Amino acid sequence: MMQPLFLKPVFKERIWGGTALRMEFGYEIPTDHTGECWAISAHPNGPSIVENGPYAGMTLDRLWREQPELFGNPKEEVFPLLTKVLDADMDLSVQVHPDDTYAKVNENGELGKTECWYIIDCKEGAEMIFGHTAKTTEDLVAQVKEGKWSDLLRRVKIKPGDFFYVPSGTIHALCEGTLVLETQQSSDTTYRVYDYDRRDAEGNLRELHLEKAIEVTTVPHQDAVSTPQIEEKDQATITTFVESEFFSVYKWEIQGKEAFSFTDRFLLASVIKGEGTLVHDGEQYELKKGSHFLLPVGVGEFEFAGNMELIVSHT
Repeated sequence: MMQPLFLKPVFKERIWGGTALRMEFGYEIPTDHTGECWAISAHPNGPSIVENGPYAGMTLDRLWREQPELFGNPKEEVFPLLTKVLDADMDLSVQVHPDDTYAKVNENGELGKTECWYIIDCKEGAEMIFGHTAKTTEDLVAQVKEGKWSDLLRRVKIKPGDFFYVPSGTIHALCEGTLVLETQQSSDTTYRVYDYDRRDAEGNLRELHLEKAIEVTTVPHQDAVSTPQIEEKDQATITTFVESEFFSVYKWEIQGKEAFSFTDRFLLASVIKGEGTLVHDGEQYELKKGSHFLLPVGVGEFEFAGNMELIVSHT
């Protein structure tokens, strides 16, 4: 039976995390340094668990293997996407991710990591690190060795509602005071370039991965520009942020009632603002800020009612 599948998030403590996931979404977070909510995940480092229906209690990765018809009988061995909510209470380390080809060879068959960020909220004047100034790999290596971080790293001002597409090979970092919904390939591979010489709870400097980072960094930096496309429906506004080979990502703003129909793909959805209901096949599901669910292939028609914003993605 095709029905919406609601997922229980997995939380990750991080040196840079805070309490915004509790304050903003009402989540029961494990500590006051919780940096990541893995909201829709089939990755072995933190798989989500289905909360409702006939598959309640199953992890998403098991569902992918054992009930492939829910996903259109895909050819991929692993669930391809991962949705996170990130609370950057402090600056994240400056990092870069490999592409599929490099990760497959160097990270035990792991997927590469192209990702994107929707800025849910951020403090006044917030910024992020996005790209670098090096013109050649030799220039990149020299500036890294000399620690010329303020010259090397590009800083970009951000505000709530901004969207950034971050292809593999892009040097990047979220900075203090930022709450983000991230859609990414299902990968947990990160190469740390710089960590502000911070020490962990045991007083140790965190590991850097400079050799691999330099191998995978795109030089010179190329800005991945995405121009949002906006479509007005009767009682909804659909913003298409990106349609790439890895994922397509949208914002659905519901102001009343709006019906949708999808038959050929599965959708990942996260409520980032407001509340309402999802009606499917005569059943009504309550939605609130922080709800995360998956609509299987063949779910057909469904309707949203209420006043809310969702980030929706698919492969």
